[in-house]
Amino acid sequence: MRREPKPYEIFTHFKGKKYQIITLATHSETREKYVVYQAMYDDFRIYVRPYDMFMSETDHEKYPDTPHKYRFFREDEDGEAVTGSGEVKLKKEHFAVQTEDDKEAAQTKTETAADRTVQNAKAEETMEWNIDPLVIEFLDADTHEARLNILAALFPRITDEMINTMAVAIDIEIDDGPIEQRYAELKNCIQTKIRYERRRQ
Repeated sequence: MRREPKPYEIFTHFKGKKYQIITLATHSETREKYVVYQAMYDDFRIYVRPYDMFMSETDHEKYPDTPHKYRFFREDEDGEAVTGSGEVKLKKEHFAVQTEDDKEAAQTKTETAADRTVQNAKAEETMEWNIDPLVIEFLDADTHEARLNILAALFPRITDEMINTMAVAIDIEIDDGPIEQRYAELKNCIQTKIRYERRRQ
């Protein structure tokens, strides 16, 4: 059984891009476990994916040429490949040969990006592309009333990424549009859930 992801661990997607684990979250209604993780490239976008999907094996029927067993893997799992018999073996020939200088440059670049992300995550004032602590509270909240209060507190600094993350947590989808419109739609959905729950009591 694979070890559970932990905050700040670095995972590599089987297509090559790296991501850092932010936290694990639980869906408030279905109790399904999710992985919250951040891209370590471009705009450092934050993603949410069901835990089982994040930890699943690569679809080797769809991607027969990939040498990696898992969709996302740690550095110590790098190089695993599925053979025709289903056994897992290291396939060194699948990786490009690098000079020592190339390896050092790539390692330095990766470590620098990782250090920068960790430092920003621990800073008292997080950057815009880091997940907001209130969003984590929203994901962990037990009631829709609590989520509504957290959403109101987030309004002055709400972003599309925050709205997308919170929408996934309560199993809804918010259409693209102006940020104020998307905020209002998310708020209305939460209020509707509150009224529905009260009628059932």
